[in-house]
Amino acid sequence: MPVSVPRPVSGAALLLLGLACAAPAAPASAASAHSAPAPAASGESVTVDPVGVLTPEGSLTLGGTYRCSDATGPVFVSASVRQDPSAVRRGVGGTRAVCDGRDHRWRNTAHLSADALRAGAAEVEATVMELRTQGVIPLPGFHAAGHRTVTLAHG
Repeated sequence: MPVSVPRPVSGAALLLLGLACAAPAAPASAASAHSAPAPAASGESVTVDPVGVLTPEGSLTLGGTYRCSDATGPVFVSASVRQDPSAVRRGVGGTRAVCDGRDHRWRNTAHLSADALRAGAAEVEATVMELRTQGVIPLPGFHAAGHRTVTLAHG
């Protein structure tokens, strides 16, 4: 006796099978290639300004400079901050980047709770990251990363 499969299920199965066949196989080292920022290519960089501005309401603004080139996908400058004794790293926005080989300014703002951070020293990490399409999935490609201890000052 033949078994009947409902059309929506068979259509979805065919779509998934088609996507699986169309996507190129990833090399065994692909996972490790995207797990940590790679060293910046020659001439690519990102810096963090020595002072971040913290409002009494909890907003934090960080800035700096970046330079990147040869991007084929969308590129962003992201930042995160951590303040002792907390191990929590908080994201501080993302700015769209222009990768034309010239220096540009970036500035990101996050709206955190009023007690999330305090004035004083904090560790900041900034990253210039590109979304590169691999088959049907965009994967991160790192252009530059920078770290700096900054002073968070009320502004």
